[in-house]
Amino acid sequence: MELDRSLHRDGHDYPFAGTYDPRFEGVAEAFLENYRVEDELGSAVAVTLDGRPVVDLWGGFSNHQRSHHWREDTLVCMMSVAKGITAICFNMLLDRGLVELDAPVARYWPEFARNGKEGILVRHVLDHTAAIPVLTNNKLWPGAMFDREAYVKALEDQEPLWEPGTKAAYHVHNQGYLLGEIMRRVTGRTIGPFLRWEVAAPLHADYHIGQMLGDEQARVAEVIPNMGARLFAAKDAEAPETLRNLAFRQNPDEPWHTTLNSSIWKVAEIASGNGHGNARAVARIYSALSVGGEIDGVRLMSKDSIERMITEQHHQVEQLQDRPYHQALGVLLNTPEAVYMGPNPRAFGHHGIGGSIGFADPDGRIAFSYCCNKMHSVGDNGPRARRLIDAVYASL
Repeated sequence: MELDRSLHRDGHDYPFAGTYDPRFEGVAEAFLENYRVEDELGSAVAVTLDGRPVVDLWGGFSNHQRSHHWREDTLVCMMSVAKGITAICFNMLLDRGLVELDAPVARYWPEFARNGKEGILVRHVLDHTAAIPVLTNNKLWPGAMFDREAYVKALEDQEPLWEPGTKAAYHVHNQGYLLGEIMRRVTGRTIGPFLRWEVAAPLHADYHIGQMLGDEQARVAEVIPNMGARLFAAKDAEAPETLRNLAFRQNPDEPWHTTLNSSIWKVAEIASGNGHGNARAVARIYSALSVGGEIDGVRLMSKDSIERMITEQHHQVEQLQDRPYHQALGVLLNTPEAVYMGPNPRAFGHHGIGGSIGFADPDGRIAFSYCCNKMHSVGDNGPRARRLIDAVYASL
């Protein structure tokens, strides 16, 4: 069925479009309800079942002035949803035997062993127990997050903050640089190019981490941060030496709205946080994993590798944001109090600050993604995604 409706709110007509299987009419209603009862500006939701699309909806506006409609091919920064996509790319290396999970990082990246890091394993980087969630002994400048080489050098010089492998702390930026440099040493490509040519292009998934082309950038919706979100508000609300504040010392010294909507943010590779795409693209990638690792002749990884990737590594309250996670190898497992993925505990994926999320449920053979451009303040995927997820499972 086609969704071709509009909703009048705040003096504007919000348009909606897309298609859905009649069985999932409740998802379409939940999508509209988000605009009635939540502070939604523009968004999209997509669902696959047994690898086939059953929901593909979009609506609202792509900018805060409400002068541009959200369109079928609109992209948006989905923030840490990128961590899940990066994890999929990296686990593809494990599947191919190019990297060993319990090998020291320094086997592939010798300079990394400096200052007591010779015992940090690849596993520790994937499950956030590498003990270098922030940089403490470097002189990087505001905006250095856009200088990959400088950031990698700072990671080489950084010492562990505690014994690696013992305590989890969300490596909010650092994980992407760490995994990207290991990948570069092994394949000659970092996460962004690997994603583009090994995952996105074969699957026809419009999702990008860095190096966005001009026409791709032109389709990106404006992101409106919610400065009440704890991660954004940390700089002003907490002591300067907290892990949260230290994590952002290399960010540009400018408002978050400016950074997240800049061209440099779209072309830089920050594989833990600046993935740009839409719900259709992220659901497409996760759909392959929801049905065993291969879809439409495109194989991402074997069933055994998927099972390894989603084996729980720990269930700790991580130190950077004090959140409990059922943590797997780069992806999160369903943790309703922190990142909600429906009723099945083996569902896995990643959310992004502000509300976006992508996940696969291998037991339900479902892939789901939701994205938005006006963030909300809660730390998890929030009420808008939860309403849609509940509607998906109620439709089965």
